[in-house]
Amino acid sequence: GGYMDGKKKILVIDDEEDTQKLLKVMLERENFIVITASDGDTGIKAAELMTPDLILMDVMMSRMDGYTCLKEIRKIPKIKDTPVLILSGKEEDKLRDIFAFYRISGYVEKPFDLDRLVVRMSEILKM
Repeated sequence: GGYMDGKKKILVIDDEEDTQKLLKVMLERENFIVITASDGDTGIKAAELMTPDLILMDVMMSRMDGYTCLKEIRKIPKIKDTPVLILSGKEEDKLRDIFAFYRISGYVEKPFDLDRLVVRMSEILKM
């Protein structure tokens, strides 16, 4: 039991602090539990610790890019099947193959529309 019941855990991996804060505020208002990480390394450790229901990740990060981060996440048995939604400024055709390869659940363009993002998340989480 406890207050965690029914709340979905979301891990946000993004090196922009503004984006992190914005997503945290917006998603907590939608009743999600939100943990944020500022870089890939921290994100991978957080994912392993908390086993989120969904990971929101930016592909363009300075310290470790999203692909490297994804590759590592997919190597860890307990999070290898966790749905990942990519946040990114631009959609590139070459990303599609990468998405398929790493089993990405979807793609949200920045600046994102909150309603669309929540709908997308809910579809993935089958809420």
